[in-house]
Amino acid sequence: MQQEFINIAAHELRTPAQSILGYAELAKTDPQYIEEQAQSFTDAIYRNAYRIQKLTKDILDVTRIESNTLRLNKSKIDLKKVILDVIEDTKLMVLQPESNQLKLEFKNMMSAGGEEIVTHSDGVFVVADKNRITQVISNMLDNALKFTSEGVVSVDVAKRKKQEQDYQEEAIVTVEDTGSGINPEIFPRLFTKFSSNSFSGTGLGLYISKNIIEAHGGKIWAHNNNGQGKSGASFSFSLPLD
Repeated sequence: MQQEFINIAAHELRTPAQSILGYAELAKTDPQYIEEQAQSFTDAIYRNAYRIQKLTKDILDVTRIESNTLRLNKSKIDLKKVILDVIEDTKLMVLQPESNQLKLEFKNMMSAGGEEIVTHSDGVFVVADKNRITQVISNMLDNALKFTSEGVVSVDVAKRKKQEQDYQEEAIVTVEDTGSGINPEIFPRLFTKFSSNSFSGTGLGLYISKNIIEAHGGKIWAHNNNGQGKSGASFSFSLPLD
């Protein structure tokens, strides 16, 4: 497994590193061309640097999980605001500008006169590590976007009573997509290390997400959207309500 991880990590680092070096070489040899294409080049360098940063963070997080040194910095946060911020960041850093066949949206929002309006003004508050919950939602969105070439990837948050304890409530965050769904061969080890069936990625994101959510006293799960004409998959996690 260690050798497999080294091979995957090396491959994942090589591609964005080569892109950044390629653009840097162009900037040195043909500065006028770079000036004309400044925005597209800057966007490409930013996206590839983001990929390298994410991979290095994942490697560090796996080390922390394996050595039981993952620490949480908890405070009271509004999950709705966190979700909206992650959606905006993902649109900037992950979605390609030309990907007009794919929509990324918050389910509790509607469009009116070209403006987005929140239909539920009340927040969903939990005591959690904001950065870590942001990381989990971001991982789930990245995963959904990988397997969805067109259609909709949506995020929703809701409250429900805990099944084991009727007097306690929990928050449920769900990322739903219209993509190819979860491969049956991957399903049994979905939240373990290196469980990836995509053309890219280390298969660490869901493993890290599971450990973060469980450290908060929550649960994480997934299923394929079978029936009622639906396609794709849904990934959800729960957190105790404040």
